[in-house]
Amino acid sequence: MNPACKDITSFLAMDILERAQAIEAAGHRVIHLEVGEPDFDMPECAKEAAVAAIRDGKTHYTHSLGLPALRQAICELYAREYGVTVTPDRVLVSGGTSPAMLLAFGALARPGSHILMTDPGYACYPNFLRFMGLTPHYVPVSEEDGFQFTQQSLAENVTDMTAGILINSPSNPTGTLIGDQALDAACATGIPVISDEIYHGLTYAGRARSALEFTDDAIVLNGFSKRFAMTGMRLGYMIAPEAMMPLVQKLQQNLFICASSVAQWAGLAALGPDGLAAAEKMRVTYDVRRKVLLAGLTKLGLAPRTEPTGAFYVFVRADRLGGDSLALAYDILEKVHLGVTPGVDFGPGGEGHLRFSYANSLENIEEGLELLGRYIARHCD
Repeated sequence: MNPACKDITSFLAMDILERAQAIEAAGHRVIHLEVGEPDFDMPECAKEAAVAAIRDGKTHYTHSLGLPALRQAICELYAREYGVTVTPDRVLVSGGTSPAMLLAFGALARPGSHILMTDPGYACYPNFLRFMGLTPHYVPVSEEDGFQFTQQSLAENVTDMTAGILINSPSNPTGTLIGDQALDAACATGIPVISDEIYHGLTYAGRARSALEFTDDAIVLNGFSKRFAMTGMRLGYMIAPEAMMPLVQKLQQNLFICASSVAQWAGLAALGPDGLAAAEKMRVTYDVRRKVLLAGLTKLGLAPRTEPTGAFYVFVRADRLGGDSLALAYDILEKVHLGVTPGVDFGPGGEGHLRFSYANSLENIEEGLELLGRYIARHCD
């Protein structure tokens, strides 16, 4: 067995989901606030483009970097939303953001090196890093700072063996954004910044800043799963420095060949006016749900100290309900049939917390809050 695989952990959110599905299969209703997947359908224009691509025979390999028209549209998106200049030869379209992440980490890997990441942070990052021969270097971050890097935390953790600084803003699991000063400080280190911008387009108070606004040398990861509700299409992309592109292109050719041609045509349509309008409607709806979930959690004594203003998550300290967040999440699921994600899934610093997703209907969120209140009344008071 590959030694790099022995330390790879389960994705606990999926374990909870699969247990919830077993409960549903036994005939019980479960409210899902554990899943970070949009409950919306993909934009109609993207559907039509996918069907047209199949009908018209556009089902063969594309250029390994992706359709030229799609790469150009991505450049135009970043110019319009961030005021940055990107050329299509710096864009690589991938079969989801995860493959782009693997390519980026593979290009940065060197013996004994590590990548800085926040603790808590996205559950899959450490496993991706270990698989590519890198070590995750957890940087403890505080709720008061929105669970994001600060200038001080970066200065205290950057060493000669730091191969990259991994930023996720808006963040999974916390829904918070990194401050401009910290993002600027990260980009000023001269160390490659990997900016996971998959939740860009889903902010509710101000806008998310792209790392490319601070340095032309950032490695940006983004995609269509969250903003455009296209998770099953598996379509993402990387924007990388020009010098890195020959290497990541070779890796793409060998490992993945190219992204799905059908998904790429759908993505091109999603970046057009109709697709962006559909995405904006989703964003507005998420904001309504966010406010309802925050208000309900506050009434239950689970208010976050820093308001989450991005993505579709609320991450709260819940150790008064039980110190073992995994056991707590399973107990809530079994006793009131509400799915939530344990904080320990997101690193040692996540223990004692629970993550709630509002990528679900308002009615289900309200019912979920009622179930949680019932659980607290019966088992914790």
